[in-house]
Amino acid sequence: MDIRPASDRSLSVTFGDSISWENHQLVRRAVRCLEGVRGILNLHPAYTSVLVDFDPHLFDHDEAEALVRQRLESDSAEAAPPARVVEIPVHYGGGFGPDLGDVARHTGLSEERVVELFSHAEYVVYFVGFSTCFPYLGGLPPELATPRLSAPRKSVPVGSVAIGGPQAGIYPLSSPGGWRLIGRTDLRLFDPVATPPPLLRIGDRVRFVEVHG
Repeated sequence: MDIRPASDRSLSVTFGDSISWENHQLVRRAVRCLEGVRGILNLHPAYTSVLVDFDPHLFDHDEAEALVRQRLESDSAEAAPPARVVEIPVHYGGGFGPDLGDVARHTGLSEERVVELFSHAEYVVYFVGFSTCFPYLGGLPPELATPRLSAPRKSVPVGSVAIGGPQAGIYPLSSPGGWRLIGRTDLRLFDPVATPPPLLRIGDRVRFVEVHG
């Protein structure tokens, strides 16, 4: 575990440099240890790290680091709740997934095989981006890994299901983006009046279900 200042009021807590299930479990445990602790304002988990925003009126960096280490080295974390399984209906290809053909060509597979492999995998929400609640999903079959676009689109339709390198993701809002769009879901993944707004949260399991017609 490596802890370093990230700003005048935040620390970066890092558990490794590779995307793995083991590091994901350490990130989730850190979040559980630090949630609700006085003086911890926000927690931003990523694949292998957690950005910890603290109240500078209560702590300096050394004091905040000492608190974080004390919490993480104790048995203060509750057990992780059972993982939810969320099914995402997807229309693949055509206007819904304009990059499906590119993914097929890059991987040397047919479009039908790409959809089959993508839909038969089970994914894990490693974390949810804190700008648009974009879920970053691990579990993409390695043979489907495809580089991002050389130039991002100015606007990606809401609900787009995408591949970015070895990752999968879903655009909850219309936004710029450079991932390969292979399909789209009608399921609402972001509701600003819900608590929390994103449908998906860290640790959830995701399965994509092909919609025909």
